[in-house]
Amino acid sequence: MSTNTASSSSGAAGSADASAPRRNSKRPKYSKFTQQELPACKPILTPKWVISAFLLVSVVFIPIGVASLFASRDVVEIVDRYETECIPPDKRSDKVKYIQTTENTTCSRTLTVPKRMKHPIFVYYQLDNFYQNHRRYVKSRSDAQLKKNSSADDVSSCKPEDMANGKSIVPCGLIAWSLFNDTYSFSRNNQQLNVNKKDISWKSDRENKFGKDVYPTNFQNGTLKGGASLNPLIPLSEQEDLIVWMRTAALPTFRKLYGKIEVDLQANDIIQVILENNYNTYSFNGKKKLVLSTTSWLGGKNDFLGIAYLTVGGLCFVLALTFTVVYLVKPRRLGDPSYLSWNRNPGGR
Repeated sequence: MSTNTASSSSGAAGSADASAPRRNSKRPKYSKFTQQELPACKPILTPKWVISAFLLVSVVFIPIGVASLFASRDVVEIVDRYETECIPPDKRSDKVKYIQTTENTTCSRTLTVPKRMKHPIFVYYQLDNFYQNHRRYVKSRSDAQLKKNSSADDVSSCKPEDMANGKSIVPCGLIAWSLFNDTYSFSRNNQQLNVNKKDISWKSDRENKFGKDVYPTNFQNGTLKGGASLNPLIPLSEQEDLIVWMRTAALPTFRKLYGKIEVDLQANDIIQVILENNYNTYSFNGKKKLVLSTTSWLGGKNDFLGIAYLTVGGLCFVLALTFTVVYLVKPRRLGDPSYLSWNRNPGGR
């Protein structure tokens, strides 16, 4: 019995070696790439190379940081916070009640131009403590409805602002419903300063996200209005205030473009602003600011980029100096085996 078993076993082994199909293996086919045998550059980080690298970073970063700071300092910016100043003193004890009434909320503000401002001068409104990045708020919109007239009834993701009076709302959702509705008009020396509201939104948004055949329907017809109304005779692709607002902000403090003043303003000019204080930020302790700003080759006023470049460049310069001093005071020969632990303490383990 054992002989038969052995012979059959040997026969099976022999047949497996000769004719049986080879077992599938997960081992990759040999190549220099899979076995990580390709030639590679393995630089030796000598003190000279390390010091040179830190110096190179500092030489590149420090001038960029200085140029960025100068560009930011060239931007002229006027910021006026008005959410409290535009409420009569006797109404400030209950700001929410005041903003929700039908009283006249027109307010006059005076701005002084600190330095010459070259056109175009961008007019922004800034909101603080407004969380446009809230998950429910961000999802409360219908991109299909905004783009195509045939998708006007696609309001499944717009609750609670999906239907009003038994009809679909276009545009639906909380984002559109809460559209900013403060307005501003400017004058200088009793002469009106026109605010150009054309092309204040992204071109890609106007052409690809908002349809030319989609018109506001049944909008702000509910029992509670959240913000501005829209002209039902103008397609959404031309309602640029809405397009700007619908691009939600990532942080609770943000600015959105209101328009552009296309004339220069001289130093010490007095700008009269007539604004309508309509938007309710008082329910959530929000702040409202009017911002007039020029731009530079780097964009708006922002010192962070320049400070970041200077910080990294300065740190690299300090490290380069430190390594240079250490290298000169206490040099170490490359590949010196005396620094190995077993050579530094030959009597112990």
